[in-house]
Amino acid sequence: MAECSGLQFVSPYAFEAMQKVDVVRLAALSDPELRLLLPCLVRMALCAPADQSQSWAQDKKLILRLLSGVEAVNSIVALLSVDFHALEQDANKEQQLRHKLGGGGGESILVSQLQHGLTLEFEHSDSPRRLRLVLSELLAIMNKVLETNGEFFFKSSELFESPVYLEEAADVLCILQAELPSLLPIVDVAEALLHVKNGAWFLCLLVANVPDSFNEVCRGLIKNGERQDEESLGGRRRTEALRHLCKMNPSQALKIRGMVVEECHLPGLGVALTMDHTKNESSDDGVSDLVCFVSGLLLGTNAKVRTWFGTFIRNGQQRKKENVSSVLWQMRRQLLLELMGILPTVRSTHIVEEADADMEPNVSVYSGLKEEHVVKASALLRLYCALMGIAGLKPTDEEAEQLLQLMTSRPPATPAGVRFVSLSFCMLLAFSTLVSTPEQEQLMVMWLSWMIKEEAYFESISGVSASFGEMLLLVAMYFHSNQLSAIIDLVCSTLGMKIVIKPSSLSRMKTIFTQEIFTEQVVTAHAVRVPVTGNLSANITGFLPIHCIYQLLRSRSFTKHKVSIKDWIYRQLCETTTPLHPQLLPLIDVYINSILTPASKSNPEATNQPVTEQEILNVFQGLTGGENARVNQHYSITAQLLVLYYVLSYEEALLANTKTLAAMQKKPKSYSSALMDQIPIKYLIRQAQGLQQELGGLHSALLRLLATNYPHLCIVDDWICEEQITGTDALLRRMLLTNTAKNHSSKQLQEAFSVLPGNHTQVMQILEHLTLLSAGELIPYAEVLTSNMNQLLNTGVPRRILQTVNKLWMVLNTVMPRRLWVMTVNALQPSVKIVRQQKYTQNDLMIDPLIVLRCDQRVHRCPPLMDITLHMLNGYLLASKAYLSSHLKETAEQDIRPSQNMMGPEAPEVTREELKNALLAAQDSAAVQILLEICLPTEEEKAQGSNSHSLLKNIQSAAAIGPQSKGLEEEEDSLLCNLREVQCLICCLLHQMYIADPNIVKLVHFQGYPCELLSLTVAGIPSMHICLDFIPELIAQPELEKQIFAIQLLSYLCIQYALPKSLSVARLAINVMGTLLTVLTQTKRYAFFMPTLPCLVSFCQAFPPLYDDIMSLLIQIGQVCASDVATQTRDFDPIITRLQQLKEKPNEESGLCKDSFYKSGRKNIGSMDPDVQLCQCIERTIIEIINMSVSGV
Repeated sequence: MAECSGLQFVSPYAFEAMQKVDVVRLAALSDPELRLLLPCLVRMALCAPADQSQSWAQDKKLILRLLSGVEAVNSIVALLSVDFHALEQDANKEQQLRHKLGGGGGESILVSQLQHGLTLEFEHSDSPRRLRLVLSELLAIMNKVLETNGEFFFKSSELFESPVYLEEAADVLCILQAELPSLLPIVDVAEALLHVKNGAWFLCLLVANVPDSFNEVCRGLIKNGERQDEESLGGRRRTEALRHLCKMNPSQALKIRGMVVEECHLPGLGVALTMDHTKNESSDDGVSDLVCFVSGLLLGTNAKVRTWFGTFIRNGQQRKKENVSSVLWQMRRQLLLELMGILPTVRSTHIVEEADADMEPNVSVYSGLKEEHVVKASALLRLYCALMGIAGLKPTDEEAEQLLQLMTSRPPATPAGVRFVSLSFCMLLAFSTLVSTPEQEQLMVMWLSWMIKEEAYFESISGVSASFGEMLLLVAMYFHSNQLSAIIDLVCSTLGMKIVIKPSSLSRMKTIFTQEIFTEQVVTAHAVRVPVTGNLSANITGFLPIHCIYQLLRSRSFTKHKVSIKDWIYRQLCETTTPLHPQLLPLIDVYINSILTPASKSNPEATNQPVTEQEILNVFQGLTGGENARVNQHYSITAQLLVLYYVLSYEEALLANTKTLAAMQKKPKSYSSALMDQIPIKYLIRQAQGLQQELGGLHSALLRLLATNYPHLCIVDDWICEEQITGTDALLRRMLLTNTAKNHSSKQLQEAFSVLPGNHTQVMQILEHLTLLSAGELIPYAEVLTSNMNQLLNTGVPRRILQTVNKLWMVLNTVMPRRLWVMTVNALQPSVKIVRQQKYTQNDLMIDPLIVLRCDQRVHRCPPLMDITLHMLNGYLLASKAYLSSHLKETAEQDIRPSQNMMGPEAPEVTREELKNALLAAQDSAAVQILLEICLPTEEEKAQGSNSHSLLKNIQSAAAIGPQSKGLEEEEDSLLCNLREVQCLICCLLHQMYIADPNIVKLVHFQGYPCELLSLTVAGIPSMHICLDFIPELIAQPELEKQIFAIQLLSYLCIQYALPKSLSVARLAINVMGTLLTVLTQTKRYAFFMPTLPCLVSFCQAFPPLYDDIMSLLIQIGQVCASDVATQTRDFDPIITRLQQLKEKPNEESGLCKDSFYKSGRKNIGSMDPDVQLCQCIERTIIEIINMSVSGV
């Protein structure tokens, strides 16, 4: 709006005086300034005020005195004397008329019979007519604005263009808007004024006379504005008008700029307001508001704002450069001036290496950036990166030259200087087009050489661990391995923005790096000399030596150039702390791969060296127990966990690659089992569990490795026990911890055990105090506890001592299970073996887990120690499975050599796998059989009385004919004995084993075991229902013993699980018994039916519908027996007759008692024929079935 250049606008001073109604300030205004504010001041003086205070009365007098000398006041007073109500009615009528005529220009109600032009009419008219003229013209423009739907037009109007009458027209406009606000909303009036000449001047006067409307008018103009204001005349006029408004009220300029960004309209206005503000708030050293504002738009998180402003940049640079009035070119010029303002003024042209030898070391002859300019320079670099990479700005030759000068300048050795060099380097990679001439390329190479030389100095002085030296090294490695996409990601990450970089644009930089600056051999040699990062953690951001080593390991550069990297990796692992740096686990994985996998098939020896066993042991020194355990820990828990992860991962990878390595005739060294035994794996895992948040994925990775290679350390019961030990109860126990408990030494405990036979109190007291200690604090007492377990087997040891030892053992099991198990197994050996000093090792127990059960026989009747034994047995069975699997993989090369001479390469593998599975099945079934034998009462227990025998019968008797009236006290005693408790513990373990591998159940029952144990196993092992699946197969076996065992087992299962499946299997058993009756000889018939006939009672008890089938079977068996002896004697006829009567009339014979039969018949049973005995057994069975059905049991 150049047409407003000669007009006087309202000054910020005057506007602020109007806003605050500061009469003193108003009185200080000059007459021309006061003239612009007369409409508001006259209305203030003449209208009745809402404020009736004394102070306002005084101010009003001052205003009247101020206006008394101004001639133009009279014309404004005349304007205020008009009947505005009638004027508004006429205006509304004219609006309606225009709507009817479709906006045509027809007859006007407000202004009729214009004889001359608007200017002459305005001059000759009185106040009412002037109001009507201006109102008519303004309404016409406002209507046209509505009709054009946002399309800009320019309206030529004499009334708003004549310089003679501008002030009078402005007075009329202000009065009209003030008196007719509903007809003329100020936002609509402001929008209409943009379409006439001098509109910005009129708008400023209007807002100055209604200062409260400033924000409303600005927001309305912005909301109705164009998205790109520089591209249209309307946008430029709107921007100019808003700039004038903000110049009038500069305190609100930044708020208006915020509205611009919020609405994503008028980007040029936002930049213009920022430049106006920068001029007013000039700062030499700090980052300017213009840089901050534009950077915020392009680098902020709002994608909509970023796209909007990027479009403004792209469209703006397409216009001719000569358009210097463009806001974009003004912005670029301002940024260039700021950039040039911080460039070093003096710059030498000779290379650093040519400097005088007498100069101080580390002092560059190049003139560098001032320290106070470094932050501003970094901000400018990021801004230009955003402008070029995100907004698509194409720099001019001058801009490119100055940018290159800034990027290759040398900052001081401060953290900000390190950041500046990193940004400059990444900008060179991202925008290689900035280097276009040989001179510029030479300048860049010199600067890169300076970076390499000064990197160590910068790191030592600035104190920043992540220096630019690592970034240089990393980029060089990426160039050598042609990982251009990784370089692009690195550049974008460092710059903090996602920009598009074509890989082809990096070709020249690749040549410079790989051939002139960093050859691959130089890279690897330099990387090993880079010191490790002290206390490496996730808190240290940026690019570190670990990133460089990781990339070199991936590209196999170390093995290719025969550079040893083992020591560097070991030192870095030891120099770690929490929170865990995310690059450590990938580094270990790629290092392990480089140890096991050669870089090329042609050179199988090209591998890295593994960490030595002694170095690994050094990390865990002080964690393997003893009096001074964990006192002198030199390494952090993070380092120990990382080394543990390395060892476990290495062993797993070695097993996984055994075949490949064997084919290459290469066998890397495996870590010894002695080393693994000395690493406190479980203790470290417990520590990691409490640091899961700080260790990232390390804890889960360790658990995965444990579950695969050490399943005996991942027993569910142990985790549950550990939760109890580390829960709230443990916290309460710690509160009860006294100094006395802390002062007990392992030597005192040993002395207490030595006097155990005669003094139980001292041992009990020390043991109770030890229960208050944590698992880690108990480690020094482990050896004393286990070595004296044999004494606890002597008679007279209180149960409380045994239970306390069991409790302490379980606590120790959470931190040192493997070592504890070995000590316990050796301590519980029979006294003969202890005398011989036969000590088992961890390896012995994994090869033969059944050694655990070859303990002192007294353990089998000591429930607390038997609980420990069963726990160890379960663990060693799992360990044995893992051991055999790993052994199979370790010896895989045995399958490769003979495979050429055999039927196929798969044959030996399948055979060895089957042998391993058969061995494990035999091992598990042997353990089960031994445990079942332990459940049987010994001869001594049987000799003591019938109580022990009732242990195996109590379940059957409870489920049999009815409640017995005898021996309640005896039964109670039997349930509380040690044997009963041991049986319960064994049943719990067998249940876990059966659930883990149901095949064991089938194998054990096909082998068979004493039938006296069936009542115990069926009732005590919940998973015995699995047997229902294979009982038909067991019955089908040709051996008579297995058939008998199957039917006896089924009888107990039917009582315990009266299910439809049990019914169908029971039917099958009855049918099989009927079939066998017809094929068995007399001897076999007697051997088969004597033990199986009582089972029919259980079938009837569980399933009454089987009654008829069973009775028919019994009669049939009796008839067969009778027919066999028919030729010898006729004594059987009465028996057969009685059997028929029992079947036909059971109620009449229900009073029969089997006891009476026993009394009459037992005396001659020894001399009876087998068929006679079988018939008597049939009769007893029928009587039991009848009594059961009658009693309703």
